[in-house]
Amino acid sequence: MSDAESNGRHRGETEHKHRLLSLLGYGILVLTLGMGLFAVYTYRHLTENLNVLNVEKQLGDDRPDEADLTKPGKPLNVMIMGSDSREGAGNNIDGLTGGGQRSDTTIVMHLSGDRKFAYGVSLPRDAMVERPTCYNDDMEEIPGGFDMWNAAFAYGGPACAIRQFEQLSGVRINHFVVVDFNGFKDMVDAIDGVEVCIPEDVDDPVGNIHLKAGTRELEGQEALDYVRVRHNISNNGDIGRMKRQQAFLAALANKVMSKGVLARPDRLYDFLDATTKSLTVDQRLGSPKKIADLAGKFQDLGTQNIKFITVPWDFYEPDPNRLVWAEDANLLWKKMRFDEPLSKRLSSDVITAARRPGSTATPDPDSTESPSADPSDDASESEAETEAAESAEANGLCG
Repeated sequence: MSDAESNGRHRGETEHKHRLLSLLGYGILVLTLGMGLFAVYTYRHLTENLNVLNVEKQLGDDRPDEADLTKPGKPLNVMIMGSDSREGAGNNIDGLTGGGQRSDTTIVMHLSGDRKFAYGVSLPRDAMVERPTCYNDDMEEIPGGFDMWNAAFAYGGPACAIRQFEQLSGVRINHFVVVDFNGFKDMVDAIDGVEVCIPEDVDDPVGNIHLKAGTRELEGQEALDYVRVRHNISNNGDIGRMKRQQAFLAALANKVMSKGVLARPDRLYDFLDATTKSLTVDQRLGSPKKIADLAGKFQDLGTQNIKFITVPWDFYEPDPNRLVWAEDANLLWKKMRFDEPLSKRLSSDVITAARRPGSTATPDPDSTESPSADPSDDASESEAETEAAESAEANGLCG
């Protein structure tokens, strides 16, 4: 082979390699740009889904002070409200009439400043409380009065519910989230359902809700029915419903934090899409990034360190169908104000995302709680398990 032929062949091979490298480079560039554009589209889409509400003026200038503690980090208090407005598509689920919106579900989540614990406190809708003066969108006064807890949301939306809580507890709310009925169903469907345990068949003619007993994944309307049902499942009405909502939210959190969702981009996107469509948030939480940052703070805790309880309560003597906050509620609000974990007295009926009634979950290895190593504690633990089983039965949960 001549030198010219040899040089020509080498030039051909070199040019071929250059073409391959160029094609590969262009392919990587196109893929990178495509992923970038998809990320931009996704972020913009999720942002447009959100309904952002600025209620700073309506909250007034007589709010509790922000927490100023010596611990590292800043504790956060988030009020979560379930809106049962019948005005949106798919929200007229039970034939109720009348405009406006109602909130039968209110949970205040406290996240510690050191990010080592969190607890959610359910507030009964039927509790009789003193509602402060509130303000509408035009800053016109809405008179206060002695009324059921959920009347504040009906009269003045999230701002009035927040004012009511802050005035009664002395705890400042940093963020709020409102979730509507229809969006809730889509959120559950996006992760292929949430596992619950129903101890007995439920036939509720009042809400037209019928559920079969057993442990299984609930989706769509069945999931919504489960968190709404109040009749023929427990003898304590709204209290039992709140405990079932806590168990459901714990199971939801456990599944979302699992690899089955986080490791599946398609499932995670569907969940985020459904979630952002269903949310109304305050302006300081008004972007997917800010919501993700907040969710990440809870995820880092480990499921065993996220607890759910109900505010201590007593029956309202003039009307046994109504409740009042018990004296121990003041102890709970003090814990929140000073960013302290729940005491044993306050957490006797606690539900966690890792250990739920009827679940077979194992303790979270990231939990800051350590099991008792003292054999003398076995008796007290057995008593606690018996009490927990009795409480579960009373609240329409599996033991």
